[in-house]
Amino acid sequence: MSLTTLLVQRTKRVPIPTGPSGDGATVARQLDAALMDVGFKLSGELLRQLSAMSPGVVIDLGVSVLGAVRELAGDHVQHNVYFKRFPQGVPDTITFWLQCLGQLAPADGQVTLSSFGTINLVDLPTYGRYQHTYYEMLAAHEELIAAAGDRVTVLHLGGTLQDEAHRLYLQLASSTVPLPEHDRALFETLAVFCADNTQPDTIPARENRAVINRVRFAHHRPLLVDTVTDVLRLAAALSGGDVTLETATRFRGLSRKDRRALLAALDTVAANPAKLGDVKAHARAWVRLAGGLHAEDYADRYPNAARVFTVARGDDYVPSIAARVDAALGVGDVPGAVRVLQAAPGLLMRSLDRVARAAGPDAHSAILDAVHAVRGKVSARVLLSVREHLINRVAERDGTPRVFTNRKGKAWVTEDNRLPLPHGLVHELCAAIDSEITARLADRVEGTVLFDPDFLRIALPLSGKTAPRGMGVVPRGSMQRISGDVLSFFIHWRQNERRTDYDLSVQLYADGFREAGHVSYTALRHGEIVHSGDITDARDGATEIIDVPHGSVDARYVMPQVLLFAGESFIKAAEAFFGYMTRDRAQKGQPYEPRTVRAKSDLTGRGRVAFPVLFLRDDDGAWWAKWLHLYTSGRAQLNQVEHTRATAGTLARGIIDREYLNVGYLIGMAGQHSKVEPWHGQHVDGPVTFIGWERPEGLPESTRVITVDNLADLIPE
Repeated sequence: MSLTTLLVQRTKRVPIPTGPSGDGATVARQLDAALMDVGFKLSGELLRQLSAMSPGVVIDLGVSVLGAVRELAGDHVQHNVYFKRFPQGVPDTITFWLQCLGQLAPADGQVTLSSFGTINLVDLPTYGRYQHTYYEMLAAHEELIAAAGDRVTVLHLGGTLQDEAHRLYLQLASSTVPLPEHDRALFETLAVFCADNTQPDTIPARENRAVINRVRFAHHRPLLVDTVTDVLRLAAALSGGDVTLETATRFRGLSRKDRRALLAALDTVAANPAKLGDVKAHARAWVRLAGGLHAEDYADRYPNAARVFTVARGDDYVPSIAARVDAALGVGDVPGAVRVLQAAPGLLMRSLDRVARAAGPDAHSAILDAVHAVRGKVSARVLLSVREHLINRVAERDGTPRVFTNRKGKAWVTEDNRLPLPHGLVHELCAAIDSEITARLADRVEGTVLFDPDFLRIALPLSGKTAPRGMGVVPRGSMQRISGDVLSFFIHWRQNERRTDYDLSVQLYADGFREAGHVSYTALRHGEIVHSGDITDARDGATEIIDVPHGSVDARYVMPQVLLFAGESFIKAAEAFFGYMTRDRAQKGQPYEPRTVRAKSDLTGRGRVAFPVLFLRDDDGAWWAKWLHLYTSGRAQLNQVEHTRATAGTLARGIIDREYLNVGYLIGMAGQHSKVEPWHGQHVDGPVTFIGWERPEGLPESTRVITVDNLADLIPE
């Protein structure tokens, strides 16, 4: 994939190539029209720029841009469906199965289920395989009628390829939130591409430092390391391993010169004995690295580095802060534990729940004093994460289950049996955090803050590692208003090495998460909710869609699921993504229409059952999407909605009842020192910060823009 394609997809800005000027107006308008069919368009400024360029240059650029946005919306593949006239012409499930069995009818021609013994649907010649071509399916449908509610995403004018790459490089480097895997891969590409450009002043996320340190290391430039773990991450990066240190890295052999450089960096950091407390957290990795570095050969030259490896092997004991805290709490010394934690401000904030549960009223002041003393040394991301945690610990839950999620998006649910936290203490802790966040936002927002009212309920990206790649992807817990008469969600996948069968299903729940029916390959219809048909082989790609007319749904919650029935996992398939569309009934059109796609996200989790999003109806009858981005283990194969509905309901309740910090919270904090107003297209002067789904046209050129594509930029350092 070209760098231009990556930049367009990530920023919605088009890098302008160098080339001769000319009359490219006709080609530019043709490109704009082609983009409109996919739900995109050129900004006025970009259209004027392209119109003044050579037609050949515009054509070459247009091919890249159109290909980039088609992939964003999922339109780069052919979305065929099993039932050619879907959502019309879908039979009752039993009737359909009998039709398939008709291919194996007995001599008298009478077909009933009792005519056969045990059967495998996949073995039937007409089951699970397209019975018509993609173009035959297209011919069976009328064209989509354009509507004002169709999605239109504007592409804006960028600078040169080098300028746009450097701009995104600095943006990703300054992210206060760790990057998801796909962004980290892009960041690595940009770090090499921009090695000779101006480098970022600060790099808050440790994983990002490892990426940049690898480039600095190759160019013999000073490294950005201040903990022993920074050096370990760099070693992983040099070996092409996991800089998050979540999976084991097989360390490669390095040249003698590189080994000495790495040991010298480690020796400098480890000169501070307090840094050695972090070694045991990754002891096995350190032991493996010691062999690759031949550390014993350099023990005399780098004695501090040598001690890191002796601590990792257990030959030298350095008590970690966590061990010292355990010892203090073990004897009921809460103030003592707090004093130890003050040496590690981030750990203190993350340990507040545990410390507060162990504290009596006489220790509350010690906790509050410590928080006030260290809050200015803790990243805003950690402060916000702690605040979100605290407000959920004092809310009335009425038996709400506790949902755990790991860094791969895998979820599991347990009963919440923790002791409650004192409301007064939580209130004062939240006030201390709010005060600190408000002060930091003064440097994060500029002038008047304009916001899109539809963006207020988007959750803050406090952990970006599980965010999937796609279009319109928002953090877990985000609430997004659903418009239109019909909601359609879809999956597309293509197998890699062996036959792979994913099943798109939906579980319906009434109030209180009582089961209210489902739609799947075993139940193709539920009222007017219709399944497009089961596809069981995806060697050339496969699509399944479920149509949900809003007015016909008597359930409160609609929970799509993507289940691995057979074959390759989501991370091993050649391609797998989920998305949803909305349209009015009168629009008709194909089962899949790119300009009606509101969101599309890759399926990349390590579980076998995916829960991308939950749709819910509020008390006023409006429909909302609440994003989950969750996976559960499921069975090794043969997963069905009938097996997962109980777990799904418990999981959904845990997410629905949880309160997430959102954009509205930060705008409220910013409003204490800045003018804040909703954006309705009004004229504005002076410095402006815009926060919304997309950058609107007509804003001052110097406007600082925060959209779904760079939402993490809203979080201060």
